[in-house]
Amino acid sequence: MNVNDYDFELPETLIAQTPLLERSASRLLTLNKHNGEVGHHTFSDIVQYLNPGDTLVLNDTRVIPARLFGIKEDTGAKAEVLLLKQLEGDRWEALVKPGKKLKKGAVIIFGEELKAVIEEEGDMGGRVLSFSYEGIFQEILDRLGQMPLPPYIKKQLDDRERYQTVYARHEGSAAAPTAGLHFTEQLLDQIREKGVSIAFITLHVGLGTFRPMSVDTIEEHVMHEEYYSLSQETADVLNQTKARGGRIVAVGTTSCRTLETVGHAFAGGPLQASSGWTQIFIYPGYEFRVVDAMITNFHLPKSTLVMLVSALAGRDNIMHAYQEAIDRQYRFFSFGDAMFIY
Repeated sequence: MNVNDYDFELPETLIAQTPLLERSASRLLTLNKHNGEVGHHTFSDIVQYLNPGDTLVLNDTRVIPARLFGIKEDTGAKAEVLLLKQLEGDRWEALVKPGKKLKKGAVIIFGEELKAVIEEEGDMGGRVLSFSYEGIFQEILDRLGQMPLPPYIKKQLDDRERYQTVYARHEGSAAAPTAGLHFTEQLLDQIREKGVSIAFITLHVGLGTFRPMSVDTIEEHVMHEEYYSLSQETADVLNQTKARGGRIVAVGTTSCRTLETVGHAFAGGPLQASSGWTQIFIYPGYEFRVVDAMITNFHLPKSTLVMLVSALAGRDNIMHAYQEAIDRQYRFFSFGDAMFIY
């Protein structure tokens, strides 16, 4: 399959630069995956589309202030580091700028309390860094780091919590699971009151979010590994939901990828607690084992995320729905509006 089949023209004016003041006030496009029918609503209307007996699955990862600005020890030249994945101890996988000048052995200084040495070089600016410091790394990161906002968002947020979901718990992500940014505690209470279960998984969003596809055919693309965890408590809720005929509703592509990873691990039997690293790449032709419906944002052209939602709803349905969203000036990407595929 050709990557260009998932291209479309997106006006820059539709790229959301800032979050709405009220989370649940975003617009919501509904898409019936069976007949392609599209509807237009406010996000708080999602309650109407969830049924008693369904389970909503949320990714409770928490974004760390992973963008660091420092200087090269030998030259004083500016250096930027984006932490992506903790390997072991104080070694991290990261993206660096400028990649051509930050080679193996280079030392980067961040103020007086943090230093990093580049141990390994990868492609597309990827590096492995080893940090040294005095004190607690997370506290230093909170002081020195900035939130790793996507490159199309031009200024830092005054309130860091606006790039966290209201249910974020487990620190480790380099980007937010943005479909969850629409929820408020009040809206989640309304959903529970309707008889919908809420379950949590964790997937720490990493390099795959930042890396564009650089191949012509979809099958050639390799996803980057991301860490996931699904508890026995959540596995039990999901098994009970399936047994009673309810739907599993994934909030975001990260929840979807986690659920499908675990679904494959326990194919033919009940789901069980599971954790590890996933590289699952979902594109049209994929057979879903766990996810029945999904809440998601509007994604980049030719991205793996557009291919994932096309696998669930069909490429033609997605392209039609995206064109409607563009025509009606929906907001796209991290701080944009939402879609419910059911």
